[in-house]
Amino acid sequence: MRRLPTMLPSTTTRALLAAGLAGALIAGGSPATAAGAAPARAPAQAPGEVIVRYEPGTTRLQRARLQRAAGVGAPRAFAPRTRTLRIRDGQSVAATLAELRGRPGVAHAVANSVARLSAFVPDDPGRSGRAGGWQELQWNFAAGSGVDAPVAWENLRAAGRAGGRGVVVAVLDTGVAYTNQGRYRRSPELSPRRFVRGYDFVDRDRFAEDHEGHGTHVASTIAESTNDGAGLTGLAYGARIMPVRVLDAHGEGRVDQIAEGVRFAARRGADVINLSFEFPTELTAGEIPDVIDAISYARRRGVLVVGASGNEARASVAYPARASGVVSVGAVTEHGCLAEYSNDGPDLDLVAPGGGADADLEDEPERCRPLDPQGRNIFQTTFVRTSSVRQFGLPSRFRGTSMAAPHVSATAALVIASRVLGRSPSPAALERHLEATAVDLGRPGPDRRYGAGLVNAGRATAPR
Repeated sequence: MRRLPTMLPSTTTRALLAAGLAGALIAGGSPATAAGAAPARAPAQAPGEVIVRYEPGTTRLQRARLQRAAGVGAPRAFAPRTRTLRIRDGQSVAATLAELRGRPGVAHAVANSVARLSAFVPDDPGRSGRAGGWQELQWNFAAGSGVDAPVAWENLRAAGRAGGRGVVVAVLDTGVAYTNQGRYRRSPELSPRRFVRGYDFVDRDRFAEDHEGHGTHVASTIAESTNDGAGLTGLAYGARIMPVRVLDAHGEGRVDQIAEGVRFAARRGADVINLSFEFPTELTAGEIPDVIDAISYARRRGVLVVGASGNEARASVAYPARASGVVSVGAVTEHGCLAEYSNDGPDLDLVAPGGGADADLEDEPERCRPLDPQGRNIFQTTFVRTSSVRQFGLPSRFRGTSMAAPHVSATAALVIASRVLGRSPSPAALERHLEATAVDLGRPGPDRRYGAGLVNAGRATAPR
């Protein structure tokens, strides 16, 4: 098998939930705080406003006298016997509340507190040095041409399994920078708590260290540490990674290594297996029966297998993604167009962000602009150079269906953790759900360019 045209080292966020609690909160006098609000801080208040609820039977004249005495006015009614009052005498909100609460006829008086959006906005800075700066690079996690990560994150936090906690994703690749071992170093953006034991089927030992950077990039898309004030974000940041090395330092792997790796992951408790590599498109299933059998074995054990469609711009999905037991994933660009390198065809199931230039599709002039500057690639923390296993950064070289596949694997992990399909959904149920919740692209309905559409983590994890 051949190296993926750098599987081409290849990675925007929706205007976060626009639905918070609008209006004043008065129950119990306690302000509501957002589910994802990070640091504790004093509740925000509408400047110079308080809310008063009057006792039953209080007359309009009595209310007017009370308001004049307290130095408030301009009442706005929004509930029975309840008024929003603006302070006019220059006192603080606290002083005005103390004065109002001592007046006869007042049932309660509270500050007009302000609710915030219940959206989880990680503080990872990306390259900006500012909290939340990850959004400037990770277009692939936004709404639109991305996978709608912020909505998915909120859905999982509401379900009590933030980031896909408890799900295991096996990354079969060039290894993962998951531990400090000899000359190798763990990626600073991959928590040691996020790993289960893996294996190296190239060197035949238990240390599945990354020798190239590709596998670390893939693993980071799935589970990079999030809201830790450093680097970028991972889509299923609460999931655990099983590192399984089946590709060497040149990005090449043999049939027996790959088949063993798939079986190992299935036996050792993986819920999802990610295969971000391809055999040559001309290769048939009959030439890799051991890989096909291993995939069938994993499927029978309830494991969802996700594969990259290939980077040869062919009208045919490459194996192993083409196998019937694999969710095959093509790549789209930042513009939402099929990427110029992405294989497509009747066996394509889904697409996800892969970066790079648009394909030249004359029948999609609004979406595809091959003559314009190409969209951005996919950014995650990995080796700055493939020749170094100790220097980490945010290289811009990664694009490809290799980068698209882990978006689907991570979304599947979030769906499993969310339990929107029950506690142990079958691979078939997961695949149907991912396709049913995808954003349709191209012609209406499933098609050979985009499959069922662009995977959408927000939709896929929405409570049913």
